[in-house]
Amino acid sequence: MATMKPSVQKQRADGFYPVYIRVTHNRRTAFIKTDKVVDRKSVNKNNEIRDNAVLRYCTDLIAYYTQRLNLQETSNWSVKEVVAFLSTEESDASFSDYAKLHISRMINDGHDRNAKNYKLAVAHLERFIGTTQIMFSYLTSAVLQRWIGTLAQKKRAKEMYPVCVRQIFKAALVELNDDERGICRIKFNPWLKVQIPKSDNAEQRAISAEACREFFNRPLPQSKMISSLPELGRDVAKLVLCLGGINTVDLFNMKKEDYRHGALCYKRAKTRHSRRDEAYIEMRVEPFIQSVFEKYLAPEGDEYLFTFHTRYCDSDSFSANVNNGIKKICADMGMAKEDYYCVYTFRHTWGTIAQNDCDANLYEVAFGMNHSHGLKVTRGYVKLDFTPAWELNAKVIDFVFFSNAPSKQGRAKDIEEPEDKLFRLSKKMMVYARAYFKGEVVAELTDIGFGTVDAVIKALAEKLPANIPQGCEVQFRIKNCDSGREVVYERTKGKGF
Repeated sequence: MATMKPSVQKQRADGFYPVYIRVTHNRRTAFIKTDKVVDRKSVNKNNEIRDNAVLRYCTDLIAYYTQRLNLQETSNWSVKEVVAFLSTEESDASFSDYAKLHISRMINDGHDRNAKNYKLAVAHLERFIGTTQIMFSYLTSAVLQRWIGTLAQKKRAKEMYPVCVRQIFKAALVELNDDERGICRIKFNPWLKVQIPKSDNAEQRAISAEACREFFNRPLPQSKMISSLPELGRDVAKLVLCLGGINTVDLFNMKKEDYRHGALCYKRAKTRHSRRDEAYIEMRVEPFIQSVFEKYLAPEGDEYLFTFHTRYCDSDSFSANVNNGIKKICADMGMAKEDYYCVYTFRHTWGTIAQNDCDANLYEVAFGMNHSHGLKVTRGYVKLDFTPAWELNAKVIDFVFFSNAPSKQGRAKDIEEPEDKLFRLSKKMMVYARAYFKGEVVAELTDIGFGTVDAVIKALAEKLPANIPQGCEVQFRIKNCDSGREVVYERTKGKGF
């Protein structure tokens, strides 16, 4: 890398010294002339400049030159090439070069996983444009809108990729433009006119306790491998389900120092850099899962807790192989491809069973799954007791593996299922019904002889006060006294009754 320093050379006939930037690169020296001069009093006996105003100017100029050189590979340049490059003010800057620098900084700051998303976003944009050397001037709002249009069928990428590119662009605007010095290498910000679409809602992948029991109790498909993918998939799925829905990246990166007093004490990789408490959690290893847990423990002297890193190069490769193993089991069970499980199925299942079948509220589920649940500041300075998460995890394990109780999942009425499929009446059944307007009971009846819900509503409507305006909503609450089942309907005066 070139080094630069303000300097003067020979004194002019008028007594002033021209100011230069001395550039040293690969043990060779050259000079870039500036528009500044200093008098004899501003130069010491070693020909070093003492004028503070000139020094500040030179310092800013050197910082700008360094910034430009950082975007280039200069190791094989001669000093003359460096000077020629710095002496020629570029009219445009390379987005591709700056994106590489930005992503490299992210990796150096420990944001490796986010950096992968940024790489994918830039690579997709470069494929769309057809070059690996995109200039900022080419990224107009029209070009970006066309690119975003090609992502329309991507559930997550249609939002994630444009956001990544926009973040790179915003960082470049701050770093490459200097309004104070009149430097404007990026002439416009196209993102002011670009609308980024929202990603699709996350698919609900949870399965019932009955499906879990079938999956974990099914014989593994035959394999010639000593440690087969189905075996890995089943074991890791069980670890995920029995350790509070832990992520595979956290299992892969877990160190021996993270396992203390029978509990995994770690910071969740996905959100550790975005939360005040660094997404720290402690999850106890229950006796039920201990045998699977110990099966994959790394030997002494290995800094990692598990042996996964000896088989796979990174957490992505590990997760992909786990998913392949799970899919092989699903195929052996005769499932359709679109219904295959993945490792995230068992994280979603932990939360669903905890809420539906173990009587946990959403706050308790979020706490157990290490979500911030809106209390980021509080979690940042309260020393938390994770015992409630351990107890909830134990309840989930007991419900799935130590009971044959039917799960509640799937019992709720489907949104498109007709009401009368779940609530039936016959003329022999006793009905208790009430009509509400503005929260008050305005009509009531208890009788038999109703064969349909509409018949009950019609009878109640005849009892309603005449002063209810047209177009107002009235709520009808109907209870089948024989079955104990109750439903609520809403009708509009003038349309529904």
